[in-house]
Amino acid sequence: MVLKNASILVIDDDADVLMALRLLLKPLVKEVTTEKNPNNITSYLERNHADLVILDMNFSGLVNTGNEGIFWLNKILKQKPDISVILMTAYADIDLAVKGLKQGASDFLMKPWKNKKVIETISEILDKKQYTNSQKQNTPQINTEIIGDSDVMHDVFVKLKKVAPTDANVLILGENGTGKDLIARALHDNSNRRHKPFIKVDVGALTTSLFESELFGYKKGAFTDAREDRKGRFEAANGGTLFLDEIGNITLGQQVRLLTVLQNRQVTPLGSNESIPIDIRLICATNIDPKVLADEKKFRKDLIYRINTVDIIVPPLRDRGKDITELSRHFVALYAEKYNKTPFTFEPGFISKLKQHDFPGNVRELQYVLERAVIMTDGSVLKQEDLVFSSIERPSVKTTNIAATSLNLDDIEKNAILTVLEKNKGNVSKSAKELGITRAALYRRLDKYEL
Repeated sequence: MVLKNASILVIDDDADVLMALRLLLKPLVKEVTTEKNPNNITSYLERNHADLVILDMNFSGLVNTGNEGIFWLNKILKQKPDISVILMTAYADIDLAVKGLKQGASDFLMKPWKNKKVIETISEILDKKQYTNSQKQNTPQINTEIIGDSDVMHDVFVKLKKVAPTDANVLILGENGTGKDLIARALHDNSNRRHKPFIKVDVGALTTSLFESELFGYKKGAFTDAREDRKGRFEAANGGTLFLDEIGNITLGQQVRLLTVLQNRQVTPLGSNESIPIDIRLICATNIDPKVLADEKKFRKDLIYRINTVDIIVPPLRDRGKDITELSRHFVALYAEKYNKTPFTFEPGFISKLKQHDFPGNVRELQYVLERAVIMTDGSVLKQEDLVFSSIERPSVKTTNIAATSLNLDDIEKNAILTVLEKNKGNVSKSAKELGITRAALYRRLDKYEL
């Protein structure tokens, strides 16, 4: 049924290829459009809908390197990010086809093709696309800058969708660099307070003397340097959201003062006897282990209950799997533009090496690693050797971790592939030979495990 309702665009400068595919597909799909000139792709997609594009990788009159196909693939996906693209290539260009897969193509077909294989490939892609779209309809859609499509991030988005519209106080838990501030911002931006102030305070950095004056404000003359009245952060956030970062680092005395304000819903500026009512939504964050927060010698239990109506745990990057690829593309594109570099592509081993790293510094570490790679790389292809992990974050490489902790066959196979690819510096032919499988079989596994 999906195939029957599909609109397909075929682009190839060989008239015989266009005719053959048109005759094959016309009885099976809703519409088949053929095009010899790739320069017409942009204008066609502006005027017409296509569910899937079949794109040749080489065009006559140009050097047959396959780079033409990569160029047009990127143009298509930039114009229509949700479109599916199948690349057509000769066997000799299979490495380029895999490069295309890394840059967003859905699959590739080798010439000469078998009609049954063409139909199966198209059907599989369209079926998967329909399933993905139905899943997205069931996935909470929220306005956020957070990048992620892994299962663990889906759970975060589900909770965000439910909690954001309420006024419930939220405690965000997670390691340094996981993006707790983005979660806080997303809660505010998707709440009924989104048009009111969003005030962030790193309370862990405030000294005892600054804590009260910064949060609660002060009157002129309250202390030596108080030359004028100043609103505290609570009053500045009135009607909106107050985000207290590093809440786990405040002292017991500061906890008592904060608890009093939250219970009474009013603040008294230093040097004043008059209390000011406050109306805020409170969001707090910490990288402290919840077990430590449960220790009353370090954190008051009554304050925990007050700030933790709902908790959101932000997963570390090492648990987010395929999100590493999406985040890497985002940061590389961001820094390529910032430093006036041409768009980059990744060699096969580049993402594999990133996925083997534990990222103790999480997304923040990934961001800095990729910024450095963009700055230091001279060419337009990012390679494994362009990745340098900072000793500050105590990096470690995952080689036998999966096998040591899991007996799942997929996990063992994935770990073996990662280990051999790392050993052979991303060389697919050598890795396939060492693994005892064909290159095509290895390509299928790379796609399966999103390596």
